[in-house]
Amino acid sequence: QVQLVESGGGLVQAGGSLRLSCAASGRTFSRYAMGWFRQAPGKEREFVAAISWSGGSTYYRDSVKGRFTISRDNAKNTVYLQMNSLKPEDTAVYYCAAGAGYVRASGYDYWGQGTQVTVSS
Repeated sequence: QVQLVESGGGLVQAGGSLRLSCAASGRTFSRYAMGWFRQAPGKEREFVAAISWSGGSTYYRDSVKGRFTISRDNAKNTVYLQMNSLKPEDTAVYYCAAGAGYVRASGYDYWGQGTQVTVSS
């Protein structure tokens, strides 16, 4: 079992930055790929970024490439999402997930409760 707790969300102006963190419990964290997804009101949950268990491979949706960076610290059981140059369309609840899904939400076994990110124009 893995429990995930996100933090770091908030309200920021367009062009600003936030860093989300996802702390995982359990000693098997390093075995899992990790992903970040987001869901805006009235929209389906969508993939944002993913990272392999070793951190050696990363994946991003096109709209965040060059602005967002996913990273992980297996010693701290934590995955991060650094978000720069934020845009109002980035506003959503952001979720972290653990599993083998990479870009597919259905492939993840564990999910956090989400953290709200609001970008004002």
